[in-house]
Amino acid sequence: MKTKVIKIGSSRGIKIPSTILDRCGLRNEVEFEIIEDKIIIQSAHKIRENWEIAFQKMAKNQDDVLFDKHINQTTWDEEEWEW
Repeated sequence: MKTKVIKIGSSRGIKIPSTILDRCGLRNEVEFEIIEDKIIIQSAHKIRENWEIAFQKMAKNQDDVLFDKHINQTTWDEEEWEW
């Protein structure tokens, strides 16, 4: 795909179609880096960022227990299931 570099004030930019932005998960903020003669653009939002903190809070509040722990459990996993 080709596009033109356009003037935006005293800078220049490119238009990226929304379908490409959606497909790449790019939202309001991005990070970019230059490697040799290439510009790498990626989302500034990190998937699973701060999950460790959330898990610690869940454990502290005892929100990390299974919902179905009171359901009748069988030995099927240990006896019949082959891993």
